[in-house]
Amino acid sequence: MYKYLLHALAVCCLLSSLFCCSAHVFAQPQQLYVGVLANWGHQQAMERWTPMMTYLNQQVPGTQFHVFPGNFEALNLAMELGQIQFIITNPGQYLYLSNQYPLSWLATMRSRRHNGSTTAIGSAIVVKAESDYRTLYDLKDKIIAASDPHALGGYQATAGLMHKLGMDADHYFGQVKFVGFPLDPLLYQVRDGHVDAAITPLCTLEDMVARGLLNPADFRVLNPSRPEGYDCQCSTKLYPNWSFATNESVDINLSQQISQALMALPAEHPAAVSGQLMGWTSPISQLAVIQLYGDLHVISQEKSRLNALQTWLNENRHWGILAVVIFLVATVYHLWIEYRFHQKSESLVSTERQLKQQAIALERLQSASMIGEIGAGLAHEINQPIAAITSYSEGGIMRMQGGQLTEAEATIDLLQKIHKQSTRAGEVVHRIRGLLKRKEAVMDDVNILTLVDESLSLLRLELMRRDIEVVKEISGEPFFISADRVGLLQVLINLIKNSIDAIAERPDDTGRGQIIITLQFHEHQVDVLVIDNGPGLTQQAATVMATFFTTKTEGLGLGLAICNEVIKEHNGGFTLENRDDGHSGCVAKIALKRRGCQQAVQI
Repeated sequence: MYKYLLHALAVCCLLSSLFCCSAHVFAQPQQLYVGVLANWGHQQAMERWTPMMTYLNQQVPGTQFHVFPGNFEALNLAMELGQIQFIITNPGQYLYLSNQYPLSWLATMRSRRHNGSTTAIGSAIVVKAESDYRTLYDLKDKIIAASDPHALGGYQATAGLMHKLGMDADHYFGQVKFVGFPLDPLLYQVRDGHVDAAITPLCTLEDMVARGLLNPADFRVLNPSRPEGYDCQCSTKLYPNWSFATNESVDINLSQQISQALMALPAEHPAAVSGQLMGWTSPISQLAVIQLYGDLHVISQEKSRLNALQTWLNENRHWGILAVVIFLVATVYHLWIEYRFHQKSESLVSTERQLKQQAIALERLQSASMIGEIGAGLAHEINQPIAAITSYSEGGIMRMQGGQLTEAEATIDLLQKIHKQSTRAGEVVHRIRGLLKRKEAVMDDVNILTLVDESLSLLRLELMRRDIEVVKEISGEPFFISADRVGLLQVLINLIKNSIDAIAERPDDTGRGQIIITLQFHEHQVDVLVIDNGPGLTQQAATVMATFFTTKTEGLGLGLAICNEVIKEHNGGFTLENRDDGHSGCVAKIALKRRGCQQAVQI
């Protein structure tokens, strides 16, 4: 009997131990993870939402809530892998996830900043205060920064605004840089001049200013508006605030307890203050976000192009085969045409090369004719330095014979004077030789003012002989151009020589001849005008500039035609017209690009 009592006591002890262990196991709290969008970084997300998790632990017995921070991709993956059971995010990500996973809203956040509003998501398009951008239209082809292509406030709200304005956000900007989270680099990119504008969520600029990171005077918001009761400037329509959502795999009773706890959160509770909210309210309508994403075709799960093509081929196989046959025939035909074109192009290239050589020969002929006309000027230019060299050398010989030139410094000074004059003579010969031997255009940095002075220097004797006054007028800030120096010099000499010849045809009683050379420096180009007071044009400008057309008895008809061709090589413009200021005469105008400018010249 005693033996049975001991056995029963042992069994009771064992059952008691098992019961205690089971109770201990069942007393372990349920581990739950809440994904939160970390738009200011993981550390800030942990600090912001940990008090909320502590509050839920207290309000929902037997649970242990944890913060799971991440960006859009990280939260999407965590939901797919079952690492999170709840998510606090904007409506845009919720709609994206709800098309793949069974989610439901528990509560919508009431913003602490905007007097408890439940519509507090939008975009602010921020630019530098000193920039010229005033509207979205000014940002065409500009570089933009945004947080993420799926961010409702960081990009999609602006895309929706652009859609309503008839703009395609995917192709309107020159480039969109998605810098991810946190949001601080968005405005740093604008501040440092790396981008022209930044699409930021509502209050991003104000938050960074409040933290002392930015000077508000350095920035400006495009399309600004501040709805009544809101603390921040906004550029777009406002959408529903962040919400607390649950996966339907969570027990419905637990979801109800969490929802009740959220609704009961006081506005001044530490969890509400830390979470930057005034509490939670019942889920509000997401119709505005659904319409936005419907317009942008973000949510619709369309088949890929490859699947659509496969479906079409299965249903219309005969048409698909016909399309392939047509493609092959078109490809063979294209290759045959390309082969024939290659054969013909060789003969065309050869013909073009011959024509170019003939044009060069004609240009040389024109240059030789022009040099013959200014031969007297050339002799005058060379005679001056040669006479000086002769004078200096004879004086040196006489001084050496008389014993007066014995010091090295005096000898060096004399030789330097002789060298300077010989160099001057060489430069004159070099300029004339360059005009005669010009071949292919060689582009270099050229000072147009210097070319004008050289042209007048070569024609100075002709101008003095005909008593022609030359007036130079310069407007704007001078700059260099990229040009063929010798070719452009020939153009200027041609135009000035034509003006001299035109003035010579005037009656003797019409007063003194005058040539006005005007250089107008604009932002992207320089205009050079050669204006004379001759009789003016008697033919159309196109006729006068035609090859072999001339009004001179001994002319070749090549001058203006070559000028026009040379200016075309410079991607410039050349016009010829009569004066319109009440005086007789002609105006020859050439327009040339500024060095490095890609913009076409304006005539």
